[in-house]
Amino acid sequence: MQDYLDPRNAEGMPNLADSTFAMDFLLTVKNGIRNYGFAITETTSPELRRVLTKQLEAALDLHGDLSDLMIKNKWLHPYNFKDQYPIDLKGAETAVQIAQMTLFPTDTDRGGMFATPNQ
Repeated sequence: MQDYLDPRNAEGMPNLADSTFAMDFLLTVKNGIRNYGFAITETTSPELRRVLTKQLEAALDLHGDLSDLMIKNKWLHPYNFKDQYPIDLKGAETAVQIAQMTLFPTDTDRGGMFATPNQ
């Protein structure tokens, strides 16, 4: 049985975690940009449209900054499929491996290890 808490099994994990969090953040920002676009076209209030447009512009700036960071750290290769594919494949394989792990014991009975009031 593999000990998932053993530091040997965490090799490369900080970089993998950072790239995963960054990609999740990037996808969230993209979703926000799309939603701002929808909201701008649905509102009839000029004041609200201006506010939403400012928010959209800020989200676009954030997307650019985040994309630049990811490209600099080699977590994202938007112009080179050959380089991006192995990264995406590794992420998918890692997700499957994590899903197959037995991270929690099936027996969670603590056998009196914790104080239980009124017993």
